[in-house]
Amino acid sequence: MKMQELKIGKFTARLPIVQGGMSVRNSMSPLAAAVSNAGGIGVIGASAIDNDLLRADIQNCRRLVAQARGIVAVNIMYAIKRFTETVMLCINEGVDLIFQGAGFSREIYKLVEGTNTEVVSIVSSAKAGLLAERCGASAVVVEGAEAGGHLGTDRSINEIFPEVRGAVKSIPVLAAGGIIDGYDIARYLKMGADGVQMATRFVCSEECSAPLAYKQMYINSRQEDIVEMYSPVGMPGRAIRNKLIREIESGTVEFEGCKSQCLRECSRKYCISDRLLKAMDGDVDNGLVFSGANAWKLKDILPAAEIMQNLVREVESVPE
Repeated sequence: MKMQELKIGKFTARLPIVQGGMSVRNSMSPLAAAVSNAGGIGVIGASAIDNDLLRADIQNCRRLVAQARGIVAVNIMYAIKRFTETVMLCINEGVDLIFQGAGFSREIYKLVEGTNTEVVSIVSSAKAGLLAERCGASAVVVEGAEAGGHLGTDRSINEIFPEVRGAVKSIPVLAAGGIIDGYDIARYLKMGADGVQMATRFVCSEECSAPLAYKQMYINSRQEDIVEMYSPVGMPGRAIRNKLIREIESGTVEFEGCKSQCLRECSRKYCISDRLLKAMDGDVDNGLVFSGANAWKLKDILPAAEIMQNLVREVESVPE
């Protein structure tokens, strides 16, 4: 099966593979640039990092992809307090694509008017897909319950995708959630997807900024270790069970105070930013390790370019 280019607005990627923008600090410029330079679309995760770091990372990504003329993209959660400020920073830095999820923003389409930045909305229903199309999205990512991190639905991507694909006609529709290899990609391309978004596979890349202990949580996980959990953001999430998850499940998790003031609304049952950062600092017992439903299938850590090559080879081995 031959993969086609992915055109989103005025930007074209040689391969229809988007690396999902993972926070906190999983998806920084080294990973995003490596995926873009390999022909896909790499995405920086903007949540819970300060403006100076985000600005520097966008500029570094631009430098790293300049020779390959790769796409520079950023993922921004609508749930964060500094949403508008972060969008404007990305626009001012000339980001090519903004992937927007964790809630739906109409404002973002007005903010990008007259700029070179395109918006891709992450949706979990045909209704939301149609709304994004009408508001001016350049593409939509349809994310099912198999995804990692925060979940906008309890329905499988296999149920949702055909509904959105049938409703949204004028812009590209990408599938996301539980996609781990080229055989998964081929299945959704055959279902009519213009491309896919996959994040979990790229955690186990050399360029991902997560520490080795974090990546080993993926490599060592079993299917039953990957669970849905409560997030103070107000949305369910998917993560790998550890000491923190057991405390969340039992109601014994401690709230140590809010330091970052990162969310518009927060239950304050525990600080999600602190827990994500603990994991990124290597404390994978007390930190939050988000993952997709199929992380347990991963058995190796490879350069992002090799991961992309493997995905292409697997897709091309599937008959049309």
